[in-house]
Amino acid sequence: MKEMIFPKSLKKGDQIAIISPAGAVEEKQLEKGLEMIRQKGFEPVLGKHLYTKFSNGYSYGGTEKERISELNWAFNNDAISAVWASRGGYGCQHLLGHLQLSKLKKNPKWYIGYSDNTVIQSFLLKNNFASIHGQTIKTSSFGVTDESYNLIFDILKGKKPDYNVENNPLNKKGTAEGQLIGGNLALIYALLGTPYSFNFKDKILFIEDIGENYYALDRMMMSLELAGVFRKIKGLIIGGMTNMGDEKDNKNYEESFDGFAYQLISDRLKKHHFPTLFGFPNGHIFDNKPLIIGADIKMEIEDQVKVQFKL
Repeated sequence: MKEMIFPKSLKKGDQIAIISPAGAVEEKQLEKGLEMIRQKGFEPVLGKHLYTKFSNGYSYGGTEKERISELNWAFNNDAISAVWASRGGYGCQHLLGHLQLSKLKKNPKWYIGYSDNTVIQSFLLKNNFASIHGQTIKTSSFGVTDESYNLIFDILKGKKPDYNVENNPLNKKGTAEGQLIGGNLALIYALLGTPYSFNFKDKILFIEDIGENYYALDRMMMSLELAGVFRKIKGLIIGGMTNMGDEKDNKNYEESFDGFAYQLISDRLKKHHFPTLFGFPNGHIFDNKPLIIGADIKMEIEDQVKVQFKL
């Protein structure tokens, strides 16, 4: 396996490109996040199509051609030190066959996002680039925790994250070490069988999701089972599962870690014995602590639960 590429640390005054590779955004939704970047000493550089809207069954942040052009501009512009997605939604899969990374290999830069951005992060991992699975710019307007952004800036400055996680009764104890992969479960599922799917062998898989019916969650877990994913991985981390099922019937609809969703996942994993961590604070939740996709980690699940990154 080729050695992973980790971008160099950012310094004061470095430029961060802000782009919309999936859904459309309003200017007011990004104001707080952009100001946060400035306050941290960096310069946000707005993509030409950042606020573009293209309606085609969904409100995209531009046509496919415009979004492809924007992402390639951000990846290959030597003046840019990091690329931060404005939001997720849907649309990143449109870009996968058209991304150019020639200059990125000479000048690696962090890509930051989650949700639909999982597919771009899988593409980057295929090309040995690490990325940050964390808050988008839009989520800053939702009243999320300051720490979820501060920890991203720590990574940009070269600090590795280590996490102590609250124990969960569904956890399977043990220790696992390996490369962290994954992101949004619906996108991991959508990439199965394609050239852009994650390589699961001997990896530690992270999953999270939002807004899925319980049967759809079970279907995705079954697809991973049938694809042999759970026979390949060394460990599993489950993050946020929120807005699951029917809002009228689910009293825990707004909870970050939906108990019934967790039980469904646990039931599907009964015959597997790898260390499994429930309740990691990452996903479509207010306290979305960043993970580095492509980094080697050590997860220890005993009475104390730790996730440590090795960079």
